[in-house]
This record gives sequence, C-alpha cells and structure tokens, in this order.
Amino acid sequence: MAASKLQALWNHPAGPKTIHFWAPTFKWGISIANIADFSKPAEKVSYPQQIAVTCTGLIWSRYSLVITPKNWNLFSVNVAMAGTGLYQLARKIKQDYASDVSVEPVKG
Repeated sequence: MAASKLQALWNHPAGPKTIHFWAPTFKWGISIANIADFSKPAEKVSYPQQIAVTCTGLIWSRYSLVITPKNWNLFSVNVAMAGTGLYQLARKIKQDYASDVSVEPVKG
C-alpha cells in the first residue's frame, strides 16, 4: 500500500520528477525565514518586503488552484507565505501605531 502511494507521488504530474514539485519545495525557505523573524523586534520588519510576501502568497495560492494538475504543495507554501506576511505586517502596524498612545496618570 505504501509503495503504491509513493509510486503515485513519484509519477504525479507535479511530483518530484518535475520543477512543479521542487520550486514550491524550495519556496518553503521563505516562509521558514519569515517564521524565524518572528523573534526579531517589530521595528526591524520591512513594510515593502512583507507586503510583497503577502501579495505573492495570495496571488499564487489562487493560481495553484486553477492550474491543471492542482499543485497542493504550491498552494500550501503560498498560504503559509501569506499568513506569515500578514502576521509580520500586523506586528509592524501594532508597533508603529498602537504603541504611540501613552496613558497619563490621573491627578487628583
């Protein structure tokens, strides 16, 4: 059973014998790097970079569902890219705009 599933994966039109497998597999490096950057201070996050990561993830997620054959590896890596990009943007926006509000003590 396992051998037939491995053979089906190997012979799939988006399987390891094609670029359609390897390009998204290496693209996981971008999402992993973005996850590693979660520990960096939010002021070091770049708006243009994270907007590009998010938009790329959203656009290619859609594309991966309309092509034939469906490339689930491409879909999942781009969902991860969009998610990590949105998270980084949220961190940056929160740091830039929400932390500027200061609360003054009540005098009485």
